[in-house]
Amino acid sequence: MKKSTFSILSIALLLAALVTASCGDKKGQQQVEQRAQLVETTTLAMSEISRELEFATTLEGWQTVNIAPSVTGRIEHIFTEVGTNVSTGSMLVRMDQNQYNTTKLTFANLSVEMERMQSLRESGAVSQQVYDQTKLSYEQTKESLAFLEKNTFVKAPFAGVISAKNYEDGELYSGQPILVLTQIATLRAQIAIPENFYPNVKKGMQVNVQSDIYPGETFPATIEIVYPTVDPASHTFQARLRIPNGKLRLRPGMYVKTHMSMGMAKAMVVPYQAVLKLTGSNDRYVFLDEGGVAKRVFVKLGQRFDENIELISDEIHEGDHLVTVGQAKLVDGVKLNVTKEN
Repeated sequence: MKKSTFSILSIALLLAALVTASCGDKKGQQQVEQRAQLVETTTLAMSEISRELEFATTLEGWQTVNIAPSVTGRIEHIFTEVGTNVSTGSMLVRMDQNQYNTTKLTFANLSVEMERMQSLRESGAVSQQVYDQTKLSYEQTKESLAFLEKNTFVKAPFAGVISAKNYEDGELYSGQPILVLTQIATLRAQIAIPENFYPNVKKGMQVNVQSDIYPGETFPATIEIVYPTVDPASHTFQARLRIPNGKLRLRPGMYVKTHMSMGMAKAMVVPYQAVLKLTGSNDRYVFLDEGGVAKRVFVKLGQRFDENIELISDEIHEGDHLVTVGQAKLVDGVKLNVTKEN
């Protein structure tokens, strides 16, 4: 009797375990099915775009020179102040004149002596050696006088604005520039351009410059120099811009954006909201529907077109299915339930 009861109990427990396992399998299957994320996708196709390149840069004066005489001494007078516009040849600084005046007197005496030696030489009353020594002294003093005149009466080498002043009248000049002269009627700027555009960028190309200080306005510029080498670290090359600034509205040090038109091109353009950003970095990625499974693909962003953005990636091709709705909840490899495809 006990044996029969044990057998019946064992059979009951076995049946219960089978029923439990069956229910567990169904429940697990339901959970897998529930993990399939609802998304919408769009089929990618190449678009023709007007290729515009934008670069940020800082304006510089076309020329900047330190007004620093080659002789030390006392500064007699500074003829200008910071912010003053000066023209080419304007007197900027007058240094102590003692050395200049002494050399000027010496040169005047040598000039008279040289004329006398010339007459004596023609009459044969002086040797060639004495004549040559006098002439050498005359020429050396002439050069010294010219040097001292240039560095005692310091003039502006070009038209510009005084952008710095480091001394006052009567101070001893010790090597630091007395003034800094900057040409601002013409400005320049350097931009770094990706190497793949090197064949397209030429000297003389037109560029537009924009500043947030003047919303909606553009200032024309020209590529003055295309540098012949590419930076192996950044894979960019430098170009120098020449920016006319006759009205002096732009100033050195201003932050500006430059826009270059590179003509028409083929590109992969997608809705901007389809692109996600990796937390803690600037890496961007999208999700593709690859046979019903989410595939994460890292991309680089190109040109912006209102609500759309250019994608750059070797892993994305025309005809791929890009997830455009529901992508924020996805992880790599999760199953997808596509509710709508555009």
